[in-house]
Amino acid sequence: MNCFQITNVNDDEEEDDGIVPRPSASSKLSWVSRSLSVASSSRRSQSARDFTDSLEFLTQRRANNLRVFTFSELKTATRGFSRGVIIGEGGFGCVYKGLVRVSDYDDDGNCLDMKMEVAVKQLNRNGFQAWLLFPVPLNIIQGHKEWINEVNFLGVVKHPNLVKLVGYCAEDDERGIQRLLVYELMRNKSLEDHLFVREASPLSWIARLRIAQDAARGLAYLHEEMDFQLIFRDLKTSNILLDENFNAKLSDFGLARQGPAAGLSHVSTSVVGTVGYAAPEYVQTGRLTAKSDVWSFGVVLFELITGRRAVERNFPRNEQKLLDWVRPYVSDSKKFHLILDPRQEGQSCIKSAQKLASLANKCLSKHPKSRPKMSEVVEMLENIIIDISSGNDSGPQHAKETQDNKDETDEEVESCKQDSNYGKKVFDFKQKVSFRNKSSRKFDWRNWTLV
Repeated sequence: MNCFQITNVNDDEEEDDGIVPRPSASSKLSWVSRSLSVASSSRRSQSARDFTDSLEFLTQRRANNLRVFTFSELKTATRGFSRGVIIGEGGFGCVYKGLVRVSDYDDDGNCLDMKMEVAVKQLNRNGFQAWLLFPVPLNIIQGHKEWINEVNFLGVVKHPNLVKLVGYCAEDDERGIQRLLVYELMRNKSLEDHLFVREASPLSWIARLRIAQDAARGLAYLHEEMDFQLIFRDLKTSNILLDENFNAKLSDFGLARQGPAAGLSHVSTSVVGTVGYAAPEYVQTGRLTAKSDVWSFGVVLFELITGRRAVERNFPRNEQKLLDWVRPYVSDSKKFHLILDPRQEGQSCIKSAQKLASLANKCLSKHPKSRPKMSEVVEMLENIIIDISSGNDSGPQHAKETQDNKDETDEEVESCKQDSNYGKKVFDFKQKVSFRNKSSRKFDWRNWTLV
């Protein structure tokens, strides 16, 4: 799903949000100031100012330990950027699977040289070259801005539920301008790939809950656990990546923004994000808060429940917007099962899904202040998972017993058909089934007795 950008707010209210890299990397990033001088229109100039705004915050507090790769290193690592190793493609370039050498240290402090599989994201080189020759297109400026945001933010934030940025490449030579990012490889791709690609094996219900909890932990860290607040601004299923053990990590910090300064309630900014996930008050006013991320998380929860995208253009008009479609079912317990992902049939917990839907509704509260903090969301998800683990949610077990009883009934009828006294046995069998249904006790099919 494509991102959008709307400039419907007063740009004079824009808060400072840029961050400079550590001094050792500053020379490699000096192209920002030089290149932006070609912006001619006032709108482009404002976008350029947004890009270079206030480059000073994070490095005053944290060290940037990213590795600086050469272009030749990454070219070798990706077999010359072969299309055969492409694992993703977006509006600003391709993502390649690669193998690089990295240094690490053992418990004794000895330096170890090892190979590491990585994902290499290359920004569109043609866009960079065009930027130097012609007036700056807004999408190119946005691509540059997202690249520098990734380096600045992921270079200093560390958490198990945030994707790790290993390093970057920033070279200017006769071949042109090269801008690349090197991430840890997430072997199970994105949550989007597992929820909406029908060929993939469906995620179990408990796996969906744990993925939601991991994503919530990542957001809680960004909002509440650092010495500054970071608003993710583009939470969606394609930006939740899964490792080999299906642990979830947030990725793509290109649109991330520093939260409001002390004493301020929000950040006023141009509206960017993805259709279907952006909070309504942010779209309407450009006022950004951490509660905007909470709204997006609520949308993701309903995607986990239903197996549907936030926006489905191929569906009937009244079903295209996920939140509009689920609204009448969520409040009706008799109809709630109709919105569950059909691929979860036989394993999803009705009670658990209803609890998750209730949590999603809290995240989607019309009033931002009424939405929970992400730390509170983590606790509520933990309680839902504990209820399933302790057997308090009897939904799946009940469904299993019902199916077992149905199978056993079919087997009994079949065996009766093979007997010469079929009619009498069917009559006796139906009597026993009727008696079993009226009784609250369990029926022992083997001994034909009630226990």
